[in-house]
Amino acid sequence: MIDYSQTIPNNVDLAGDRTLQRALEKWQPAFLNWWNDAGPADTARLEVYLRTAISVDKDGWANFSYVRMPEYRWGIFLVPREETRSISFGDHRGEPAWQEVPGDYRSTLRRIIVTQGDTEPASVEQQRLLGMTAPSLYDLRNLFQVNVEEGRHLWAMVYLLHRYFGRDGREEAEALLARRAGAQDNPRILTAFNEETRHWLAFFMFAFFTDRDGKFQLASLAESAFDPLARTCRFMLTEEAHHLFVGESGVARIVERTCELMRDHQLSDPAEVRALGAIDLETIQKFVNFHYSVTLDLYGSEVSSNAATYFTTGLKGRFEESKLNDDHRLAGDSYPVQEVEGDRIVTRQVPALTAINARLRDDYIREIQAGLDRWNRVPQQTGVAFRFTLPHIGFQRRIGNFAQHHISPQGEVMTEAAWNARKYEWIPSPEDNAFIESLMGRVIEPGKFAGWIAPPVRGIKGKPIDFEYVRFN
Repeated sequence: MIDYSQTIPNNVDLAGDRTLQRALEKWQPAFLNWWNDAGPADTARLEVYLRTAISVDKDGWANFSYVRMPEYRWGIFLVPREETRSISFGDHRGEPAWQEVPGDYRSTLRRIIVTQGDTEPASVEQQRLLGMTAPSLYDLRNLFQVNVEEGRHLWAMVYLLHRYFGRDGREEAEALLARRAGAQDNPRILTAFNEETRHWLAFFMFAFFTDRDGKFQLASLAESAFDPLARTCRFMLTEEAHHLFVGESGVARIVERTCELMRDHQLSDPAEVRALGAIDLETIQKFVNFHYSVTLDLYGSEVSSNAATYFTTGLKGRFEESKLNDDHRLAGDSYPVQEVEGDRIVTRQVPALTAINARLRDDYIREIQAGLDRWNRVPQQTGVAFRFTLPHIGFQRRIGNFAQHHISPQGEVMTEAAWNARKYEWIPSPEDNAFIESLMGRVIEPGKFAGWIAPPVRGIKGKPIDFEYVRFN
């Protein structure tokens, strides 16, 4: 039997819900089997300085201690219920928020939850081998923190499936453990979560770009008329912030190390930078282009009837819906989107209700650009004449208005042959990935860092940089 106050800390009265107990008592062993099979490799004996949520209180959601990851307490938490909360958008605006799933929206809501839930174990699987090439104990610990919290986010979605969707929900929860990132026969639902994460630059880029998409998707679901989903996502957002920090600061530290070497050795040639064991800025830009374009596809088509349905029915809102100054119904509003017309890209106005995806993507792009602006302070401060840029939103797209077109990073409409002839000027080549992989070597001495990345400014939870964040037994 499971001690529900310890093994699965929660604030959903798990100990008093026998039906839910039976479901989770069956699912938990399957989850642990998945973790051991597809989670971080060769880590069962490690003790990791991890943050664990044991409540939603200020002093309870971030408890730090050494934990063996298979013994991590994956909990189920929702922010406290607002008794008077009402639906803030769509056709049901002003009605009380739903505490149970409306029958008319059952299958659509289940699909939304499953799609979000599928991303959580997928990223753990993509990062399974990264611990073997960690550039420091500090980074190794951060990787593992991201991994266990993605696991907890899976628990959060599985709780909703088990609690509110009966047999269908239980079957979907089992399927979440059956799919595998990159598998030929049973892959993850979204393309970005089937890409390889071959090295730490790709991991940091994924955490910066793709986990930030997770933030915006969770923020949209946090507006949902289905109150348990909204409350679940609000708590998940408190943990997601660390994942974004890991990505942004990780790339910034790589850029810092490269710029220091370029300044100290008076270098500008990427080959000379590589010869010193650093990742040249031009290659980092290629990874910006790749991860940005792949992540934009996660927002779906710019014009989407499904997104309009999610909004009008109250299932999924816009980013920071309550702060927007409109009628929150969008019946007569329009929104600009870009598309290809002949050999040029034009902007046209479409009904705002069908452009929900485009608006959410544009909110995301503004935040991504702010992150790039922070990265660009590093070469500026070291006197290096290089600035990172985002490619055009049509670059390398597989979904939406640009899916059948070939667009350069500058927004030029090209032929397929012309684009393919230049693609490795813009995205990482196999040789680029092979070079970066050649730099990867595990560094596990406290306070030491691989030569291609700078140390962080400070440690975790007030600990020094040379703290023993991971203990090898």
